[in-house]
Amino acid sequence: MCVQAQHAAPFNDGAPMLMNYLPVLIFLAIAALLAAMMLSMGSVLGRLSVRHRGDAQKLSPYECGFEPFEDNRMKFDVRYYLVAILFIIFDLEIAFLFPWAVSLNRTGGFGLAVMGVFLLILVIGFAYEWKKGALEWD
Repeated sequence: MCVQAQHAAPFNDGAPMLMNYLPVLIFLAIAALLAAMMLSMGSVLGRLSVRHRGDAQKLSPYECGFEPFEDNRMKFDVRYYLVAILFIIFDLEIAFLFPWAVSLNRTGGFGLAVMGVFLLILVIGFAYEWKKGALEWD
């Protein structure tokens, strides 16, 4: 008996698999076309609008009802950025709590202990920030 090795053609077997992605490609093409149409129509209709053409008062710079008196490239206090970073940290904490709460019946006591350690680390960080005065606003 002679056994012949069957060699698959490297590119012939890939065509049926690529056909599975055809609906995805069609969907992406339609989505891109619709997005381009909506953006262009919004731009065209915005230019044709009567409200777009304004008078000198409407086109003047506005800051709290009066003309700006400082340069718009002034330096911000670091506390603005610190508060933003603190918000992101505690927002991510909440984002981790939702999936944990949903899967708590499957993870059991181990899941509860792991989340307790996670929350303990965050509480220690919060206490450190509070002690250092990062939450004080002068």
